[in-house]
Amino acid sequence: MKKIFLSLFTLLITVSVFAQSEDKDTYTKIGDEAPSFSFEIEKGKTVNIADYKGKLILINLFATWCPPCNVELPLVQKNIWEKHNDDKNFAFFVFGREEGWDKLIPYKAKRGFTFPILPDLDRTIFNKFAKQSIPRNILIDENGKIIYQSMGYEEKEFEALVKLINDKLNSATTK
Repeated sequence: MKKIFLSLFTLLITVSVFAQSEDKDTYTKIGDEAPSFSFEIEKGKTVNIADYKGKLILINLFATWCPPCNVELPLVQKNIWEKHNDDKNFAFFVFGREEGWDKLIPYKAKRGFTFPILPDLDRTIFNKFAKQSIPRNILIDENGKIIYQSMGYEEKEFEALVKLINDKLNSATTK
């Protein structure tokens, strides 16, 4: 039993380290114009990311089976979504890499998430930003420029993302 536990623990650490390793698999960088793409905002209703220009947009790329993603998303719910979901200057989209509505709807309900979790069944959206590795966060400013990107989950980096979002939205409301 100890060997099984040790093997699973080692595997989990390896996956976490791999997910957070130096990212050479990114297609976009800070300062780039955000790529254009369309997506289903709800079953049967398609929108384009350009429809949200003028807002601070947070995109999270994840998978339901990803351990670091499942650590990060409850923190996103509490520290970002619950604080800013009513802010007209903010939009947030979580895309399930290679997952459709059939997996995402029950996952969202089971976890109690209230933010949009949307399908990216064939990696169309994911491939706009990266080749591999999740979770990823991309923050796009009101002008459509990427101002933040991360790969993997790391507490200090997540705190930096939260602070950046808070600062940007606070400055938007004081203008």
